[in-house]
Amino acid sequence: MRYSQYLLSTLKETPADAEVVSHQLMMRAGMIRKVAAGIYSYLPFGLRSIRKVEQIVREEMNRAGAIELLMPMVVPAELWQESGRWEQYGKELLRIKDRKEAAFCLGPTHEEVITDIVRREVRSYRQLPLNLYQVQSKFRDEIRPRFGLMRGREFIMKDAYSFDVDEAGADVAYEKMYQAYRRIFERCGLRFRAVEADTGNIGGTSSHEFMVLADSGEDAIVSCDSCEYAANVEKAEIRPPQAAAPVLTQTLQKVATPARRTIEEVAEFLKARPEQLIKTLIVQTDAGETVTVLLRGDRELNDIKLCRLLGCNDVELASEELVKQVTGAPTGFAGPVGLKARILADSEVRFMTDAITGANELDAHYTGVACGRDFIVETFADLREAVAGDPCPRCSGKLEIWRGIEVGHVFKLGTKYSAALDASFLDAQGQEQVLFMGCYGIGIGRTVAAAIEQNNDDNGIIFPMPLAPFQVIVTMVNPNDEQVNQAADALYRQLLDLGVEVLLDDRDERPGSKFKDADLLGIPLRVTVGARGLKEGALELQERRSGEREMIPLAEVGALVAARVRQALSA
Repeated sequence: MRYSQYLLSTLKETPADAEVVSHQLMMRAGMIRKVAAGIYSYLPFGLRSIRKVEQIVREEMNRAGAIELLMPMVVPAELWQESGRWEQYGKELLRIKDRKEAAFCLGPTHEEVITDIVRREVRSYRQLPLNLYQVQSKFRDEIRPRFGLMRGREFIMKDAYSFDVDEAGADVAYEKMYQAYRRIFERCGLRFRAVEADTGNIGGTSSHEFMVLADSGEDAIVSCDSCEYAANVEKAEIRPPQAAAPVLTQTLQKVATPARRTIEEVAEFLKARPEQLIKTLIVQTDAGETVTVLLRGDRELNDIKLCRLLGCNDVELASEELVKQVTGAPTGFAGPVGLKARILADSEVRFMTDAITGANELDAHYTGVACGRDFIVETFADLREAVAGDPCPRCSGKLEIWRGIEVGHVFKLGTKYSAALDASFLDAQGQEQVLFMGCYGIGIGRTVAAAIEQNNDDNGIIFPMPLAPFQVIVTMVNPNDEQVNQAADALYRQLLDLGVEVLLDDRDERPGSKFKDADLLGIPLRVTVGARGLKEGALELQERRSGEREMIPLAEVGALVAARVRQALSA
């Protein structure tokens, strides 16, 4: 492609509403343009990268035995009502009506539609197993769309759905998709982790997220420094502390703590460490139940773990009024001693002695508190968020904390949707059985954005070769010089003949401006064609990532560049 004939406009200034690096650079590099909040047009340069991801995804999905189809973006309400998600999904589901006042939604995900297709088309176990996928636009009406393609309202996604005769077959399908996803992100040239995750709104029994590692990632993930264990921080397990005989050196004593409410304030006032305090939280579930949760003072509650223990969907801290009703004291002075309430505790609390807690009285705390002696816990469980240095739940290693960007998610759905929509088949004995399902998604645009978050510098994007819109940019230093023009054009045509994707910068612009644009665009290799080099019979080749430059004999440039591209793609 010749730059002068291409729709590619770069921006010198960062758009005011672009908050993260990928959003800023995709706008500046002419990859996307905003149409409305969370809705973008993919311009030619950006679309080329999108198509690269799609191609890798399609090749690996086909390799894993999945079959491509295409489902509608507009979905009738009846299907979502059958599954029960019409009422459950929330305002992110954009509900619309047609001219006949029939209700529809813009599909944020397609479990209902694919299950409807399969229940109509599949009759016998002989037609199974089956894995169907699509690459389709989705819509989720995010309350605060931000970060460009990282959290848009309309987005391109690959979603696949497996159907099997039993749970064992579903496990095989899940493993195939898990391995296919690993190959996809490896081929994209990304550093990533596959982590255990919560199933969220999709539902099911278990899931893994595929997280691209980046300092700007929204999600915290943990991984072991010794084994392959990795999990989203919401899901991360922590090995229970070793049982130890309690050592009591203090008796229970009430002390005045005037106007000291927070863990930090109380610890400083009593000359103690935060880990010597027991944090007492009064929480309320979405079902209206009020429970008391105890944590070590320096720990944070993991809402997902608590919800899983209580069998609820959501919990929130109790209001000031409810805290006073339960404890008899304002927020900041709650404690388990003498509290008539249902008490749950993180496993670490079981062995705490000589601890400090609120006294359920304004401006008062207890010291010398011992679990088991001064209060009774109904259930001990892993209820806290993991932190760096925690023991791995699988081996003797320690957990490390990373930041990550979710680009893929695989779920074991079981019979959640097939049972609700009556999707069944006849087994070998002629008996009707419910299908076992799996669900597997990849954010296509999000993968491109995540790649940019992981690969950039102060000058712009640094594309991994597999995702680069073009593999090589040939920059003419002076296109009005006939010799330069002819040499650049000859190299351009040679590279095209060798199968290299090349952008020829033939614009009549200052060399410095062209070099800045080349860095911003992040094309992996740049060949500079100038009069000085031609006089010496050589051209300058520069790698975008390392910045290394070398002079290559003119007759060898084409073959060498093509070889470098092939090498990078096969790495």
